[in-house]
Amino acid sequence: MVLTRPFLVELRRFFPHAEITLSLVTNYTRGAPLDLVDHLHVAYGCDQRGVSLKQQVRRGRELGAHDLLFDLAATSRSFWLCKLNKAGLKIGFPYHAIQRPLFYDVAVLRSDLRFEAETMLEMLNILGHAHEYPLRFDMPVIAARRDTPYVVYFPSASTTDKCWPHARFAELVDRMAGAYPDHEHIVLQGIAEWETIDAIMAPLQGRKNASGLKLDDFDATVALVKGASLLVGNDTGIRNIAIACGTPTVGIFFSTEPFRYWPRYGGHEAAFNVDGGVPAADQVFALCNKLLGQN
Repeated sequence: MVLTRPFLVELRRFFPHAEITLSLVTNYTRGAPLDLVDHLHVAYGCDQRGVSLKQQVRRGRELGAHDLLFDLAATSRSFWLCKLNKAGLKIGFPYHAIQRPLFYDVAVLRSDLRFEAETMLEMLNILGHAHEYPLRFDMPVIAARRDTPYVVYFPSASTTDKCWPHARFAELVDRMAGAYPDHEHIVLQGIAEWETIDAIMAPLQGRKNASGLKLDDFDATVALVKGASLLVGNDTGIRNIAIACGTPTVGIFFSTEPFRYWPRYGGHEAAFNVDGGVPAADQVFALCNKLLGQN
């Protein structure tokens, strides 16, 4: 959701008089860029398996006809939406060349070696639009205010296999708290029951400038991320929010490749090993130092 913002910002700039409709699925709406569109269409997602096929098709067709249809997802549901609705020109960014004639009139092949938000913008480039760079996210958020500057660490992800070991997170936070005593070091807990941070916080009890925090409110979470000096996290949506907010980030990658989620226009670093091994705490610590300006 967050990574679609540069596309929608540039779409509005390229077509200032257009009516823009955003189509989502019911299970994927958190952080939707509603401030950048005129209309919203919501199709049934995988959380609505009890809905009949007839109802799903009817809801899908409610998107209606458009002059231009851009597929920003390239998933099975977005393919069906392309098939069910008419458009003067259908444009997408699929992984496979065979998908272009099946679902689109024009396609830009998707790559795992390029920041995904930039690949989306190539769908406007082929129409002749020159987008701004670095990318504009125009995130509507006011940074949280705290008494001291702070660093946020988010140890969770959508799945456990993307999560850096808690022992290494604890080691990193301990070293960072010692190296940056003027900063508050906040370990942000996820909302699912399995996302507990107890194993990280237990070794840090002696660090007065290290604390744990859980926020159930999305806006409060975004505000906290916006005000941070740095966010350290796995391959996760919280890190994408930080990128959209202009907050420097260190991403930790091992089960997924980094390039698709790594903007290379400065202020963002990725810790990874070419053999897919789990990065060491030293690697991540060095990148944090680089972004916070300490050699």
